[in-house]
Amino acid sequence: MRCMPSVYIHVPFCVQKCDYCAFYSHSLLHSPKDLIAMYLEGLEIEMEKRKKDAPQGVSSLFIGGGTPTSLKDEDLERLMEMIDRHFRLNPKAENTVEGNPGTITAAKLSCLRRYGINRFSLGVQAFDDKLLKVVGRMHTAHEAREAIRRLRAAGLENINLDLMFGLPAQDMAIWQATIEEALSYSPEHLSLYGLMLEEGTPLYSRYKEGLIDETDETDKMVKTGDKRNSKTDFKSRCGPAKDNQRERLPDDDLQAEMHEWAVERLKRAGYSHYETSNFARPGYECRHNLGYWRGDDYIGLGPGGVTCLNRVRWKNIEEVRTYQSRLQKGQEPVDEAGQEALTLRECMAERVILGLRLEEGVNLTSFRNDFGVDLRDIYGDVLERYKNKNVFVFKGEYLCLNSKYSFVANSVLQEFI
Repeated sequence: MRCMPSVYIHVPFCVQKCDYCAFYSHSLLHSPKDLIAMYLEGLEIEMEKRKKDAPQGVSSLFIGGGTPTSLKDEDLERLMEMIDRHFRLNPKAENTVEGNPGTITAAKLSCLRRYGINRFSLGVQAFDDKLLKVVGRMHTAHEAREAIRRLRAAGLENINLDLMFGLPAQDMAIWQATIEEALSYSPEHLSLYGLMLEEGTPLYSRYKEGLIDETDETDKMVKTGDKRNSKTDFKSRCGPAKDNQRERLPDDDLQAEMHEWAVERLKRAGYSHYETSNFARPGYECRHNLGYWRGDDYIGLGPGGVTCLNRVRWKNIEEVRTYQSRLQKGQEPVDEAGQEALTLRECMAERVILGLRLEEGVNLTSFRNDFGVDLRDIYGDVLERYKNKNVFVFKGEYLCLNSKYSFVANSVLQEFI
């Protein structure tokens, strides 16, 4: 391995799933009481198996979900003790936990701090109760503000706030107020995500049942979960509405304006737009995620966790009972359909696609050292095709994506597959 791997631990539990969420997780309101115990039993066995893959320690730790802070105090304590026992954390490592407002208590923060957690990612999404209700968030704007206060009181000096744009009934004024309030708390990091309609989620179902402009293109976008350029209204039961008017999704142009306004506003506030969706004060870029984007090795633990070591990637099965049962029997908890040995070409494509999401771009020297070829020799046809549009820019030893194309980066980056 080129360096110490990072470790991600998936905690697949939430108080209740949000209406837009397609990640694997269980609602604690509707889960058997023994499910968390089974999860922790399986996780401890997997940690014992995987600790050999990080003999020199862990470069960073990220505990995500789900909502890790939805665990009871004693379960959270057990989880942290297990991590501490099986993995050696670098004293200077970035150790992050995700959580949602309404699940953060002084006792839980005390536990996390005791085990070396020094970064917290808070799922705020909006400071508007109506918007939060429309997308099925369990917390209120007041609880979000209180959570930020508690994080600071616990001594956390590296806080990320997750915010969303493109929500039903969200206009530019509401979005601007969201950003301004977020800035008033001086977070070290901000992640801004456009709403994605994922098939199988309650929000997608409400979208599908709305008044759709029945063109072939719109129907295609609905089927694939692509909300852009849709003319769809939500039915009134999607959220509170006045005079029986339906809530409307911001269209593609408005979403682009929201993104562009936020980029400029955060830049003026001293934040670097270091990745497509992420902004940080100098020195507070998320090191864990930078490892993914730069092609470093990582270990993913828990049901649904993804690991990539030495160009071999696998994903754990997304079912707690099966996950725990296999591990107890001495078997790997891997979803066979999600296991692959990456070809050199696949690794190169991923390095470029992920690297171009970063403001710094793809390091040409590192690419050459890792793959034995020059990036320009492999992807010269793609670079030439976009040359006249100035989509790609060379900055010294880096290939970068022109920042004005960042909002549509995904469609451009597909060219490298």
